[in-house]
Amino acid sequence: MSAVKIKEGVYWVGAVDWNVRSFHGHTFNTKRGTTYNSYLIVDEKIALIDSVYAPFSQELLANISEIVPPEKIDYMVVNHVEGDHSGSVPEILKYCPKAKVVGTEKCKTGMYKHYYGNWDWLTVKTGDKINLGKKTLTFVEAPMLHWPDSMFTYIPELELLLPNDAFGQHISSSKRFDDEIDQSELMDEAASYYANILLPFSPMVLKKIDEVVKMGIKISMIAPSHGIIWRKDPMKIINAYVKWAKNETTSKVVIAYETMWKSTELMAKTIGDGVASTGVGVVIADVSEVDKTNVIKEMLDAKGYLIGSATHGNDMLPQISGFLAFLKGMKPKGRIGAAFGSYGWSGGAAKSIEEVLTGAGINIVQPFMQCQFVPDKEELKKLFEYGVEFGKKIKNG
Repeated sequence: MSAVKIKEGVYWVGAVDWNVRSFHGHTFNTKRGTTYNSYLIVDEKIALIDSVYAPFSQELLANISEIVPPEKIDYMVVNHVEGDHSGSVPEILKYCPKAKVVGTEKCKTGMYKHYYGNWDWLTVKTGDKINLGKKTLTFVEAPMLHWPDSMFTYIPELELLLPNDAFGQHISSSKRFDDEIDQSELMDEAASYYANILLPFSPMVLKKIDEVVKMGIKISMIAPSHGIIWRKDPMKIINAYVKWAKNETTSKVVIAYETMWKSTELMAKTIGDGVASTGVGVVIADVSEVDKTNVIKEMLDAKGYLIGSATHGNDMLPQISGFLAFLKGMKPKGRIGAAFGSYGWSGGAAKSIEEVLTGAGINIVQPFMQCQFVPDKEELKKLFEYGVEFGKKIKNG
């Protein structure tokens, strides 16, 4: 993709990764691909805000060269150390001999441990500024959104916020702006991004948004480092982040399970029928078969979690075990839950699931439910009623 002007003197010069289907060590499935967004600020002095994943460094250089010769760049701003944003920095700096590298103290440490470059550093903190001429770069530290080194860059003259990973989405597109693509797809990916990456840091998200409000920062555009740029209604994504960070939930239950010979699957569907009969929304997913990233996204606004597994070796099956480990790390708040599962000659899975849910801070509202081998008619009736009881707890708050 060629460079795209997004504001006066500001250009998107990043890269589109149409084919990537997994991220963060295969913990995030990117079914719509992604972008690595880099922004060139052209003034009396020139700054590049973030780079791109290393395999795309030549695309970044080509896009920069459409606007200015790379050797004219004065500042290489690194908002975040992670390789999908900093990976091209060593290559870019070969073409920018006078450029200072700008980042937080923790960013400086992290960049050295990643690339061992002997670069000219300018360390910044919240409130520090760089005057480019008509435009000013203002920096806001944003630790744990989502790494300790994270930082936002803001240009007050343009009311432009460049927040790196905050407010992003994994979408590959020939379009650059929010008003150019399907809104349901955009918000679906924004929710998935938040649920799978930022949910554990929700208290810090709220604190940072409050801090930005108190600083009186006006925002007419948000240009994140992944996905689409918010120009039509930047408050749409800010308000969504506030909602998600507050752990606001809806009348919905996610039933996630892993089955061996379909008995646990039968249990999941029957319990789900019971929940649905109360008017509560239900999402049912076998985590060994479906996109786990999407399941976590569905859990973002679900009030209830029902987790099931067949028993193997007196414990749960491996896919649901890994899924629960990831869910526990997401630290969801204010949820209720319960466990279920089938077994042959001895149980154990449902009890283990209940223990993990408790450890994750989920309020267990019903004893776990188990069935030996295949549920009979009487057990199916009990499973349906189990779902009805859980649905009523969702409706009653």
